[in-house]
Amino acid sequence: MKHRILVLGAGYAGISAAGRLARRLHPEDTEITLVNAEPDFVERIRLHQLAAGQDLPPRPLSAMFAGTGVRVRLARVTGVDADHGTVALIDAGGGADRLAYDTLVYALGSGWDAQGAPGVAEHAHEIASRRGALRLRERLAGLRAGASVAVVGGGLTGIEAATEIAAARPELDVALVLRGDLGSGLSPRGRAHLHRAFDRLGIAVHERTEVTAVADDAVTTGSGPLPATVTVWTTGFAVHPIAAAGGLATTETGQIVVDGTMRSRSHPDVYAVGDAAHVMGPGGRPLRMSCASGIPTAWLAADALAARLTGGRLPGRVPRYFNQCISLGRKEGLIQYVTADDRAKPYLIRGRSASAYKELVCRGAAWSLAHPTLGRPVRRKRLAKRTAGAARAAASD
Repeated sequence: MKHRILVLGAGYAGISAAGRLARRLHPEDTEITLVNAEPDFVERIRLHQLAAGQDLPPRPLSAMFAGTGVRVRLARVTGVDADHGTVALIDAGGGADRLAYDTLVYALGSGWDAQGAPGVAEHAHEIASRRGALRLRERLAGLRAGASVAVVGGGLTGIEAATEIAAARPELDVALVLRGDLGSGLSPRGRAHLHRAFDRLGIAVHERTEVTAVADDAVTTGSGPLPATVTVWTTGFAVHPIAAAGGLATTETGQIVVDGTMRSRSHPDVYAVGDAAHVMGPGGRPLRMSCASGIPTAWLAADALAARLTGGRLPGRVPRYFNQCISLGRKEGLIQYVTADDRAKPYLIRGRSASAYKELVCRGAAWSLAHPTLGRPVRRKRLAKRTAGAARAAASD
């Protein structure tokens, strides 16, 4: 009987995990199934471009995993029973099903976080999903010159959304509204460059300003209303409550608590990767929700799982950071070098060179995901001499 590996979610982390497992493990011993609600991989780090009117190439999962041995199942995950090793699904046609697994890789990621502010769900737009980005794209396309766009949230998503919209639609009045200071996590040179870029693009910046409500034509702040024909809400991400409801140990934010190999602390036959996992990085600081965290945690989980199943050596690395890549429209960018625990260094790249660097990173990530079984390691190992059921039981060793 084959060892059944179920990967939930086909974002950066899920695809990376499934592809790496397919390279590591012999197909005669394992059955790898990737479950995703959409038929295509969505380049989430480019959704601000999609919203601003650019087209992204389709990346069908069926083509990406053709010939790899990984089965793609199009379905929406509705529940996880971690105690009994099953996952509840609803297929594209509406039929309900339940899949059993020996090992689960949980990579369902995150979505936008409305944070309970009045009017956000009714009036604001999000770009944490392809559907949300397309909805915003349609709304922006219908705006006339002089219309106001308020982007709420000063993280990387908010910065990239505001600059992308302003660069693509200079006739609009774009504003960024944030609780703290613009570029607070960057070096002094990085913050200065960010302010210059915003000035060149004509973006109004409202620092240390909290939005308390959103209407269809304005946002309410502590210092009064700001006009907003369109509001884009980018204040953070929230994970799906499925993990906590399924019996897995999670943090208050719903992220799955894992050990140094990305294995659930409460259920050893479950691995969590990407935004869904609460991962301690260098210096004891949690990794932030990002593609830069998702892919390395997926590699670590896949290598650890393969090692346990084949009797190999467990990986000892800890995911770390090297830089923050920020696009500021298509012709401008900022690459801020950081320490392993994501603290800004004095070094950076600016301007067109930074834009080209960021584009290379995005293309490289997409190419590697589109070819999930290329690259090292290429030798697929056989499982240690045990049945699939025994392998699952031994996962807690």
